[in-house]
Amino acid sequence: MKFYVWGVLAMASLVPALFFLRYWRSSRERLFAFFAVAFGLMALQWTLSSLTGTDEADHSYVLLLRILAFVAIIVGVLDKNRRERRP
Repeated sequence: MKFYVWGVLAMASLVPALFFLRYWRSSRERLFAFFAVAFGLMALQWTLSSLTGTDEADHSYVLLLRILAFVAIIVGVLDKNRRERRP
């Protein structure tokens, strides 16, 4: 059952990644690109978890992908705030 749920979570992460990628292509706003990368990494993490059948605690690469996704979101928000302050 957990493999099915992990597959659903992978799909649920891939859909926003594709939406943010589409918004980035139309507006060239870098924040959308960072969010697309972050959700893509989360989709990859859930896909690898479902294909290998391992829990997150068993393999550090799964947690590393999730950490990289959150770092991408933080960097995107900081980049957006830094660019808005400049005249």
